[in-house]
Amino acid sequence: MRLPSRAVNTHAHPAIVDRGTWEAAVAEQLSREKAHTREGDAIAAARRRLPMTEVPSTATVVGPNGAVPFLEAFEGRSMLVAYFHMWHDGHAWEGQCEGCTFSTAQIQVPDYLNARDATLAIFSEGSYAESAPYAEFMGYRLPWWSARDSRDELLAGRGFGVLACYLRLGDRVFETWWTTGRGTEVMDWSYGLLDHTVYGAPGGLAVFSAGVARAAGRARVARRRATDRTVAGHRRASLSALTHDMQEGPAEAGPSCVVRVLSVLRRGRSR
Repeated sequence: MRLPSRAVNTHAHPAIVDRGTWEAAVAEQLSREKAHTREGDAIAAARRRLPMTEVPSTATVVGPNGAVPFLEAFEGRSMLVAYFHMWHDGHAWEGQCEGCTFSTAQIQVPDYLNARDATLAIFSEGSYAESAPYAEFMGYRLPWWSARDSRDELLAGRGFGVLACYLRLGDRVFETWWTTGRGTEVMDWSYGLLDHTVYGAPGGLAVFSAGVARAAGRARVARRRATDRTVAGHRRASLSALTHDMQEGPAEAGPSCVVRVLSVLRRGRSR
């Protein structure tokens, strides 16, 4: 897959320090990351202890051979990891869900999951006839199904864009866990790696850019205040001179001096 590339703006970057200072900062960060990992392990253990709910046996999905029971999507394995891919009927392929495509394209090597008795499959919101050619065009290896006709049984009121896990016990299927939104980022291994780089996943650049912007903003404010102080000084001097002219000059010069005073005030207000 060939994707357009764009260089990052390296003008904003972390502070440059000596190695000793850097190693101390990294050690502190690693301490936090280890705590995060241990908490993640505890959360995963709690996830595995969740109860499960049965999927109606009437649920079917459509594949290359037509409609089949949802059970067939397990391909004989005990577990199923399913991503429910959004689909926009009648839209060109470039108009399909960018986020679903981004995630699905990164999980096309299921061998390790298969070795652990788990099938990884994609369930489209669109009809099989319309959406399957898209999967073929993208070069997907994963099984592609249409879940359109069983969205009520499988999603139970949830929208597509869901990542869900299932367990098969004989001929019965149970849903054990699901997530959506940022929870599906577990599929996006590129985000995980990018988050360990300086600029991170999309949006990470804002951390440094915001700092640069704040510094630039403070500089602009300082320049503006200095300019305002200079202008105010000139205006006070001009008003002082005009007041002196009005007090010391001939009476007929009064109206002209008033016009000049208003002009000075207007120039100050326009800033």
